[in-house]
Amino acid sequence: MKLSETLAVAWEGLLTNKLRALLTMLGVIIGVAAVIIMMAVSAGTEATIAEQINSLGANLIFVNSAMMRMTPGQPQQGGLVYDDAEAIVDSVATVAGFAVEQQTSATVKYGNVSLDSITLLGTTPDFPSVRDVAVASGRFVNQTDLDRTARVAVLGASLAKELFGAAGAADPIGARITVGTEKLTVVGVMAPKGTVAGQDWDARVYTPITVVFAKYLPSRFSAMMGNSVRTIYLQAASPEVIDDTILQVKLLLARRHGVSLDAADFTVQTQQDIISTQEATTEAFRNLLGWVAGVSLIVGGIGIMNIMIASVTERTREIGIRQAVGATETDIRLQFLAEALMLSLVGGLLGALAGVAGSWVFARLGDMRTVVAPGSIALAFGSAALIGVFFGYYPANRAAQLDPIESLRHE
Repeated sequence: MKLSETLAVAWEGLLTNKLRALLTMLGVIIGVAAVIIMMAVSAGTEATIAEQINSLGANLIFVNSAMMRMTPGQPQQGGLVYDDAEAIVDSVATVAGFAVEQQTSATVKYGNVSLDSITLLGTTPDFPSVRDVAVASGRFVNQTDLDRTARVAVLGASLAKELFGAAGAADPIGARITVGTEKLTVVGVMAPKGTVAGQDWDARVYTPITVVFAKYLPSRFSAMMGNSVRTIYLQAASPEVIDDTILQVKLLLARRHGVSLDAADFTVQTQQDIISTQEATTEAFRNLLGWVAGVSLIVGGIGIMNIMIASVTERTREIGIRQAVGATETDIRLQFLAEALMLSLVGGLLGALAGVAGSWVFARLGDMRTVVAPGSIALAFGSAALIGVFFGYYPANRAAQLDPIESLRHE
């Protein structure tokens, strides 16, 4: 029997029991749709994380303090200090800018408005260019503010609205607000940035980092040691010089701290390093989701096998007639395999459509982004085909091995 004839006969066999065929395919449909939706959620999460990290700035290098070395009876040693940032900029020519951050929280007041636990971020003049943010009105912290420990503040977009009312109701520039116990003069308002990496950038107060060191985190020992910082953000002049910049920074800091690179009290990462770390985390989550969704495919395959076994029993006499008119074992086997494969392929197609539609609906109704990758559709569809062949082989082989005489006697 030709392949086209085999497929035609298989299709006719499915159409004679439409409802049963649809119910049989349901497990495959759900399994394929689940695989596509789960992988779309995972891919969407990875894409969101990557975009958020990249939105922190271009060509960024993150220099972080490593675990502090502790000596019994002695204060903490090691880690980064503010002077490290200035030394890097002075010594490494490929660094185009830097930003150092030191943050705390404080109550912010203006007039009758009082807001608790507002992030106070002490930073440096290059912050807007290095961290890819913009000033909407006024100006940002400048070098003079830094040198003079000027009590100035730049407000995040949403914080400015909360303190000064609706847009246009009051001009924040020049106003004096109370942050903690200090009076700060507002010199600028930032453009909206939104929430990045779980932090609301629009609900912050920016001030010179020297003000935070002196007024909000005062420590005589810390000042003598150079004011510890957690992270220094460096902006490389171009993507091509990032690797060279990292090497120079590592060698410089190791020399300044008197440590070897193997025992460094700091780490240096790029945006891609952080993205790769996040992807490794989400990959395990994606694999788990894939296996869970794959169980539905296996259940669907078992359903196909059960129905095909029942079909073989129901059509025993038909099989005997086909054998009597010249059908070989291979012809019978191929016919039932074709039916099982057609069930899984049609189910896979419907499942793929349901998966794409479900991902779209999930993204619209939920808070998580979804990204449907063509590879996930191909994987799910291919898995459905393999399920059909694997679970359809036993019933097909059982049909092919029926005795023709016994089959003709079957009622």
